[in-house]
Order: sequence, then C-alpha cells, then structure tokens
Amino acid sequence: MTTQRTPTALGTEKIGKLLMQYSVPAIIAMTASSLYNMVDSIFIGHGVGSMAISGLAITFPLMNLAAAFGSLVGAGAATLISVKLGQKDYDTAQRVLGNVVVLNIIIGIFFTLLTLLFLDPILYFFGASEQTIGYARDFMQIILAGNIVTHLYMGLNATLRAAGHPKKAMMATVSTVVINVLLAPLFIFVLGWGIRGAATATVLAQFFALLWQLKVFSNPNELLHFHKGIFRLRKKIVLNSLAIGMSPFMMNLASCLIVILINHGLKEHGGDLAIGAYGIVNRLVFLFAMIVMGLNQGMQPIAGYNYGAKLYPRVTEVLKLTIYGATFVTTTGFLIGMFIPHLATSIFTGDEELIALASQGLSIVVTFFPIVGFQMVTANFFQSIGMAGKAIFLSLTRQLLFLVPCLIILPQHFGAVGVWSSMPTADLAASLVSGFMLWRQFRKFKKMA
Repeated sequence: MTTQRTPTALGTEKIGKLLMQYSVPAIIAMTASSLYNMVDSIFIGHGVGSMAISGLAITFPLMNLAAAFGSLVGAGAATLISVKLGQKDYDTAQRVLGNVVVLNIIIGIFFTLLTLLFLDPILYFFGASEQTIGYARDFMQIILAGNIVTHLYMGLNATLRAAGHPKKAMMATVSTVVINVLLAPLFIFVLGWGIRGAATATVLAQFFALLWQLKVFSNPNELLHFHKGIFRLRKKIVLNSLAIGMSPFMMNLASCLIVILINHGLKEHGGDLAIGAYGIVNRLVFLFAMIVMGLNQGMQPIAGYNYGAKLYPRVTEVLKLTIYGATFVTTTGFLIGMFIPHLATSIFTGDEELIALASQGLSIVVTFFPIVGFQMVTANFFQSIGMAGKAIFLSLTRQLLFLVPCLIILPQHFGAVGVWSSMPTADLAASLVSGFMLWRQFRKFKKMA
C-alpha cells in the first residue's frame, strides 16, 4: 500500500474541515435513514390504519435486537479499521474487512432462524395483543427473511466510512430511502400488500444498496478491497471487533428492554392506541437522534485515527466541535416538541385521539432534550478511541441504571404520564454522569499531550 492511498489527511487537515467533510455525508445518510423509517410509518398510518402503527411499534424491540447484532460487528470493525489505518497497519485493516462480511453472515443466519421459530411468543412478550399481533407478525416475517442483507448492508456502510469514503456511505443510505419511497406506496396502495408491502420495500431497498457496496469493495484500486485470504476468521480481529462493538450492542440490547417496558406500561395504562402514540413519538425523536449519530459517525474516523497516531489535541478538538453540533440539533428537537407537537404528530395519522396522545407524550419526552446530544456524543467518543469499557458503561447508564427503575416506579404513581416522564428523567441523570467521565478524560489528554 502506498502512503498516497492512505487517508493521512485525518491527521493533518483542519479538524473543522474534516468534521464537515465526514459528518455532513453521514448526517445526510442518517437523516435519510430516519426519514426512511418515518415514511414507512406515514404510509402505514394512512394506508393501513391506526392499529397498524401500534403493530409496527410492537416490532421496535425486535428491530433494536437485530440492530444490536449488526452494530456488534459493524461498529466495532469500523473503529478497529480507523485505528489500524492511523497506525499504518494496512494488512490488519484488510483482514478486518473480510471478517466483517463473514461474521455478519453467520450472525444474521442464526438470528433469523431463532426469531422466526419463536416469532409469535416474542411479539406477545413485547406487548402485542390480539388486535396488533397480525400486523406485527406480517411486518417482521418479511424483515427477518432479509436480515442477512440488512446486517451486511449496515456493516459494509460502517466500513466505507472508516475507509475514508463518507460520501459513498451516504450514497448507499440515500439510495435505500429513494428506492423505499418509490416502492412502499406501490406495494401498499397499488398492490394492496398492506404492512407487508412496507417491509418488502425496506428489504429490497437495502438489497440494491448492498449490491453497490459489494461492487465498491471489489475494486482492487481501493485501499480496502476484497481479495483472497481476508475472509478467514482470525481470533484476535474477531475478539477486538466484538469488544469495541460491545458498547453499541449493549446500547441496542438495552433499548430493546426499554421499549418492552414502555410498551407494557403504555398498554396497561393507556391501551393499544397509547403504544401507537409511542411509535409516532419514537419516530420523531429518532430523527434528531439519527442526526446526532451522523455527527458521531463523522467524528469516529477522525478521533480513531488521531488517537491511534497519538495526536491528542486533535482528538479533543473534534470532540468539542461534535458536542456543539449535537447540542444544536437536540435543542431544535426540544423546540419542535414543546411548541408544535400537534403539527409534528399529525403527519403520521388523521386519528385525532392518537394525535392527542402522541402530542402529549412528545412534549414530555423532549423536556431535557438539549443535553441529550452531549450524552450521545460522549458515549460514542469513548467507543471511537477504542475505550470499550467506558463506552459500554456510558451506554448503559441511561438505559439500565436510570431508565429501567423509572419505568418500574413512576407508572405506578402517575400512570401513562409516568411512562413518558421516565425518559427525560433518565436523560438528565445520564448526562451528569457523562460530563464527569469526560472531564476526567480531558485531564488525561492534557497530561499525555
């Protein structure tokens, strides 16, 4: 490998310029991905009905579980590739690429078989009722059939960004949105496939994007590309990738547990329609969270490369700029949720009762949203520099240490409002812990510099 083919600009270019270069495509991609999910919900809400939105919300824990296994490989391998490129260890970076493909196929097959075998009991456990189980089952059967495609698509997209191709990663994600927007209404409204049509459009969109990714990595002129010898699983690479990816894995796993508790709490205190309201709020909040994740993805290769190269002041600078951007994004979400919740939630349905429930929930959930961006960036930062233990701890503090107790205690006293209020309460507590850990890490960077 020649140095000209190495992303050395990560260690020399101005941090602000780099963050724009890497994060803008990622933000576009993540926003597109969020809109991709919102479009599904909007088409389902208007084309199938309010109860179908509730059925879709029941699938969120299972979707989070699938994403957890995808991020276990993809996010961990992307960070490892960034660090290895910073260390000029190109051979290992190549092998990581090959291991990403093999691990995703293996995990995808096992996850698909197990979940399809026990799908109905899983969905009932997640909060489904006789009214919603049919919608949830129809959607997940199609999604799980294409689960391997989803895992490979997510894993290779993370690898594209780490290999210095943020724009190509963006193109892959945007293409899935465009294809989905074209296919979903055709399958739902014209062919009458209902919620299955939305799921089919999702899988097909990812399949076409995956074909393009495979073409990119088959180009021998790329720094990282497919070739003989890189697909054999290597114990050290597998363990390192899984260790780093354990943070987003645990975060998604915790999200699965959280959504189960939320669904059960809302079902008990508000019924199936309240679960549908959470499905709408989740999609709206997810939009701003995904933009912050786009910033995080832009930060990841910059922080990983410079940490590997021991350029600690540059690591600190990219973190600060990312926090500023994330805070702006989540503050915008706060303003929308506080001042125009009815307008935001009415996009998904014409059912006034559902709109009223979702509007109330949204206003509560965004109470401490301005500081959520800071907490998300901090957790991702430790993952980006390979500090898996700290990243896992921060990822789990909000979900398990704070949110789970709130979801158990508050609904007993405040009903559905207690379920909604649990989320901002956990946001505040987790942000305080993140601030303390980040302050300690800054002190260490100053000493190392």
